[in-house]
Amino acid sequence: QVQLVESGGGLVQPGGSLRLSCAASVGMFNIRAMGWYRQPPGKQRELVANARSSGSTNYADSVKGRFTFSRDNAKNTWYLQMSSLKPEDTAVYYCNAEAREGFGYMYLEVWGQGTLVTVSS
Repeated sequence: QVQLVESGGGLVQPGGSLRLSCAASVGMFNIRAMGWYRQPPGKQRELVANARSSGSTNYADSVKGRFTFSRDNAKNTWYLQMSSLKPEDTAVYYCNAEAREGFGYMYLEVWGQGTLVTVSS
């Protein structure tokens, strides 16, 4: 079973920065898409950024220019660098992937456990 482990959330002041990490239990060659979602308090989960294994990356309009998606294939890990944070960025952030356990297995959607990001003074 593929597992995703997130880290990096916390409390930050408006205008500050945080970096989230998502480590996968399988190699990146078993992941065909990866990304970040968030769920603000009382709202539905929404896409923040996602990327295909081919390299193309998409961002939600609300975070373009402030958030940056990156990955380290050697560490089976991807990141979300968040800058110029605003109170409305407060949410539980989840990493997500379309991943398989290995060659011959089906790709399934997998979620991390979530990490809380609070932007407040």
